Amino acid sequence: MHQPYRVRRYRMFDIGTNHNYFDTDEETDLNNARVLRKVAQKSYRPAGEVFSALLRTHPEFKFAISITGTLVEQLEKHDPYTLKLYQDMVNTGRVEIVGETYYHSLASLYSMPEFVRQVRMHRDMIQRVFGVVPRVFRNTELVYTNHVAEWAERAGYKGILAEGWDGVLQGRSPAFLYQPSNTTSIKALLKHYKLSDDVAFRFGDSSWSGYPVTADKFANWIHAHHGNGNTVNLFMDYETFGEHQWADKGIFDFMRHLPRAIMAHPDTVFMTPSETADAYPTVDSFDVPHVLTWADTERDLSAWVGNDIQKSAIEDTYALEQDVLRTYDAGIIEDWRKLQTSDHFYYMCTKYFNDGDVHAYFNPYENPYEAYIAHRNALEDLKHRIERYTVR
Repeated sequence: MHQPYRVRRYRMFDIGTNHNYFDTDEETDLNNARVLRKVAQKSYRPAGEVFSALLRTHPEFKFAISITGTLVEQLEKHDPYTLKLYQDMVNTGRVEIVGETYYHSLASLYSMPEFVRQVRMHRDMIQRVFGVVPRVFRNTELVYTNHVAEWAERAGYKGILAEGWDGVLQGRSPAFLYQPSNTTSIKALLKHYKLSDDVAFRFGDSSWSGYPVTADKFANWIHAHHGNGNTVNLFMDYETFGEHQWADKGIFDFMRHLPRAIMAHPDTVFMTPSETADAYPTVDSFDVPHVLTWADTERDLSAWVGNDIQKSAIEDTYALEQDVLRTYDAGIIEDWRKLQTSDHFYYMCTKYFNDGDVHAYFNPYENPYEAYIAHRNALEDLKHRIERYTVR
């Protein structure tokens, strides 16, 4: 669950005169409060009500949520009812919250000290708002390398989530737990991307051979893994429920019937990620020396740094780290961290062909270059603020 603070159409003439980067486009999809309420109405609230009902009617039902600090902040301010819905679910003890970066950033690739700070901020926020401490880690956009897994083990996590991509598994199944390279105790829980994407991307596609996806049909696809695996891990954007797959496509009815259909097999149960990590041994090593993500056909970073404007924007953002921190100015530091959110760089993507429609759908700007200009101008103003602060 994530919502960024989208950068408004911040113009060149705003530099030096207006330090509000995020919240003045009242009638557009760059108005963060407006977008939050719209998504909450279509997805967060109705999906939460479905899951709450399932927790009441199916005592065996369990799941996990990854929720960013930027979303929690906005829910606290604009939609406390929906936030309370999720707090109540966590209070059942059957909904686990996993750790991640507070600002949904790619800091693990550009600044490990900043990455660690954001993960600690997220942990503290989760403890304050939900009363639990994450025990399993999910990096932004499922960004995974051996280095991140090594850090997560040192930080005390028992599990880490990653993409179960064929190119890494080399014929092995994602339905087992694996031992990340250079670790001894942490376990990798891998996304079964085919079954996950059947719901997240293909559920409402009437041209797909698997359409329509009923609860019984999907449960049978899961049951087919018995005898060749321990766990089927389904990871998807929460907005799958109601936003990406609309209610009129039957996504909520599908979820209402899914627990019963899955538990029709006597040897199938629901587990949280922590319970899964505790329940099963690892079967092999999981070696990922290069960056692995969930995104697009390549499962790499090209969705965020695949062109020159993306690289320039993200490198210039992290280059300010020491100057920003030396100001000790909470407002400057917070704005800098909001500008790190990975969505900003995703909006600058110019990929087409296989993945172009996906990037166009999620882009609130008229084109990627408008996203770049808004972010660039905000960054320039931030530099001026840092310079003036230093002079004083």
